[in-house]
Amino acid sequence: MTTFLRDTATVFSREFKPVVREPVSLLFEMGQPLLFLFLFGSQLDGAVGSSWQWFVPGILVMMCLTGPMGAGYTLLVELIGGSMERLLVTPLNRTAMLVGRTMKAMIVLLAQAVLIILLALPLGFDLHLAGVLAGLAQLVVFGVGLGAFSFVLAIKSAPGGTLFYIVSQSILFPLLLLSGVLLPLDTAPAWLRVLGHVNPVTYIVDAQRALFAGNLTNPSILYGTAAACAIAAVGLYLGNRAMRQGV
Repeated sequence: MTTFLRDTATVFSREFKPVVREPVSLLFEMGQPLLFLFLFGSQLDGAVGSSWQWFVPGILVMMCLTGPMGAGYTLLVELIGGSMERLLVTPLNRTAMLVGRTMKAMIVLLAQAVLIILLALPLGFDLHLAGVLAGLAQLVVFGVGLGAFSFVLAIKSAPGGTLFYIVSQSILFPLLLLSGVLLPLDTAPAWLRVLGHVNPVTYIVDAQRALFAGNLTNPSILYGTAAACAIAAVGLYLGNRAMRQGV
């Protein structure tokens, strides 16, 4: 266990150092969420009740989809460039390689989420601290699964990389649009509502909105947590297997 933790810390440090050297890159990655927050969120005022309590959790889920889902890009670059091969000849535990990379993606996600919440406070967002902390924890679990899936896709896409872009983009936008992140699905056509109900991200979005509103007893929290845990469990299983066998 001590060796595993040391290897995980080594990989995490290796992945996180570029972020520390160029922290401004975090803001560039947040360009789209910030535009949605300031330009789109205010237009929902009155349309969905307390618009900021409804919209901010959706923005955070969107960041969770776009961030961890793209985390495999750095792994793909290393696989194509050959630097990953040099890492693999070291005695580092391959599961630690997956966990360390995933931890880096989660730290970045949390930093961006906290910044979004702080920027939303002057706009009218009410901070329910217990619900926000629980919501961020749920997002981390969800993001772990998405990041692991992204690493699996990167490994399977090497050395060309085309598969990574095709699959990630073709999955990302349907998951995003059919989860009610930006607009409520209540008034959508019946067939869209059916697709939304089979989309696991929908349950996470509903849970996030309940948590950020301070409604800690809402049943949607249980469904959202179950969906996030299932995605994390499957993602980590597939990611660990791919890292051990497919690299």
